[in-house]
Amino acid sequence: MKSAPPAIPITGDVEADRLLERDPFALLVGMLLDQQVPMEWAFRGPLTLHSRLGDELDPAAIAAMDRDEFVAVCSEKPAIHRFPSSMGGRVWGLAVAVAEHYGGDASLIWRDAKTGDDLYRRLRELPGYGDEKARIFIAILGKRLGVAPPGWEAACMPFSDDQPRSVADVADAESLAAVREWKKAKRAANKSKQD
Repeated sequence: MKSAPPAIPITGDVEADRLLERDPFALLVGMLLDQQVPMEWAFRGPLTLHSRLGDELDPAAIAAMDRDEFVAVCSEKPAIHRFPSSMGGRVWGLAVAVAEHYGGDASLIWRDAKTGDDLYRRLRELPGYGDEKARIFIAILGKRLGVAPPGWEAACMPFSDDQPRSVADVADAESLAAVREWKKAKRAANKSKQD
């Protein structure tokens, strides 16, 4: 019997996509890395780190590492990002925040959120999570993983609409192509993903 496709089929690598689906911290890291590189590369970064850290992507273990040592792991070839030093530092900071405020369990960020606005606030408090990144992450949770606290759609507008504009809208190769086309058109018109 064929298994169901991953809920977030973004990387082109089933193992990397499954990690995003089952490991909340991996999903947070993938979204953090999703800037100035193709989506596939950003969301493949967690599996790369998972493999390099001895199949461990534990926020508490990462937070306990020396920051420079962790950044060196991120910078090994192939690097996890186009800017491995700065993004490695951000991932380390994210791990510290999750370890300190959520006991190392990233899923508590959304499991304990009472409303969409509460979830948005929690995400915005994380290092590297600005307004757009927080909204897209809420849309990923709602659209791809069925995590839908009351008011989630309003909290992540416009990313909760039907327009294929972000990783939250990728369900297969066809929808990935639609997101790419939409982004290309917005860049050509000099508009943002929220326009």
